[in-house]
Amino acid sequence: MIKKIIILFLTTVIANNYLSGETVMRKKINRDLTPQEKYVIADKGTEAPFSGKYNDFFGKGVYVCKRCNAQLYRSEDKFRSFCGWPSFDNEIEGAVKRLADADGKRTEIICSNCGAHLGHVFEGEGLTDKNVRHCVNSVSMLFIPAKNKEKYKKAYFAGGCFWGIEHLLQKHKGVLTAVSGYMGGYLSNPTYYEVCTGTTGHLEAVEVTYDPDKISYRELAELFFEIHDPTQTGGQGPDIGEQYESAVFVNDNTEKETIQELIGILESNGYNIATKILPAAKFWKAEEKHQNYYQKTGKTPYCHIYTKRF
Repeated sequence: MIKKIIILFLTTVIANNYLSGETVMRKKINRDLTPQEKYVIADKGTEAPFSGKYNDFFGKGVYVCKRCNAQLYRSEDKFRSFCGWPSFDNEIEGAVKRLADADGKRTEIICSNCGAHLGHVFEGEGLTDKNVRHCVNSVSMLFIPAKNKEKYKKAYFAGGCFWGIEHLLQKHKGVLTAVSGYMGGYLSNPTYYEVCTGTTGHLEAVEVTYDPDKISYRELAELFFEIHDPTQTGGQGPDIGEQYESAVFVNDNTEKETIQELIGILESNGYNIATKILPAAKFWKAEEKHQNYYQKTGKTPYCHIYTKRF
């Protein structure tokens, strides 16, 4: 009986810690919304027809969520529907979630990553060959021109199962994509099962593409140290094995010095840091079923909890 009570207590503590971490992350997502954006994105309102800046706009690039920067739509899937709002006949895979609208008639679409209200989806109108129209509010999106892609940077982090690291990093403002994969081994194009044997030398890693004008490498690195346990050796949480070790793969000396500085700060505060600093190598993208795992399954990370350390 006592054992059951202890287990229940520990389970409750872990759940509360995770929820508090999620609350902190959600606050960071919401902090820059204007009153109009809040009305549409958070309160599920609708901008006036023909008033949005993307209604009659057809530049080449990608449309991302205004609240969390998750990629939503590609410019090649945008078409003129003359309905008064930006229209797309396809979304980036896994980016948009459909829900029954409160009016009981329509289908609402939201950002799969943060739940931001986007608009509604309609089928059977015959406007394009795909026969579907995502009717999206302009204020729910931000357009990233294709020509700006060269300014984006990439960072590589490993901290246990890549599902959790990817899930929490991609929520942060300024992060465009977080991709699960493998880095550091000797085998070309490794599979998940090969890496799980612990014999390929790879770590489960996440490739983060970010906008340095919106988030710095240092801020990303600080977040990395706060969403996993950088003191654990030989794995992360219940995932044991060298493929689950904590590491930062650095692209240059500047990144290396940043990580060394952050580790120094943590160690001065009593943390015995086990995180390795390794040179960036070939990144191998993991199988599609491992991408956006928690978004697809609706589950929550089992060993990654936000803990403020800086």
